[in-house]
Amino acid sequence: MIQLMLRLFVVLLVLANGAYFAWSHGLLQSVGFAPEKQTEPERLSKQIKPEALQLLTPEALKQLMTPPVGLRASECLQAGLLSLAQAEVLRSALTASPEVGAWTLEAASEPARWIVFMGRYPTAEDLARKRAQLRALGLTVEPLLNPELGLGLSLGHYPSQAAANSALEGFFKRGVRTARVMLERAEIGGLMLKLNTTPSTVQTQLDALQPALADKALVPCP
Repeated sequence: MIQLMLRLFVVLLVLANGAYFAWSHGLLQSVGFAPEKQTEPERLSKQIKPEALQLLTPEALKQLMTPPVGLRASECLQAGLLSLAQAEVLRSALTASPEVGAWTLEAASEPARWIVFMGRYPTAEDLARKRAQLRALGLTVEPLLNPELGLGLSLGHYPSQAAANSALEGFFKRGVRTARVMLERAEIGGLMLKLNTTPSTVQTQLDALQPALADKALVPCP
């Protein structure tokens, strides 16, 4: 009796599995038995297509994020100081090249330059000897802007006479005896170019301005 019931259970299980297979695969659709179809084409359109994915190297990613060659991001550049005559030459060049961006010529000045000075020495040999003595004291010299100072040495430049006098006291403590404070260059007035480039400004356009800039370099605005 138990074996007969087990056989009957196995037969019913096989029939149930067969019926589910037929139902899930739409084989019973003709008699009205079939699972509900999931038809949502918008889902397919939103699916990520793995075959379309592309791995990028760091170099390739940098190239994609870099603007095309020659283009400049919008920025402020400046150049100066320019004399009135130099400014007029530059004004004509800028007026003839409106594609470089908006620009202004603003009044500006460079502060006076005070130095701690040693010299002038009679000969180049005397100058070299003094330079070697300063080097032995751990001191360095810097170029002189004023050619009229001739065979002399500058131990440093400062924006005011008071600052130079304070530095001179420090040099005295380090063994320097013949240095003195001197005004190397008085305050200079002039005009400063302020140029606001655009994304379409190319380097060749800026390079074309160089002859009119009187050897003044274009640098980022502070």
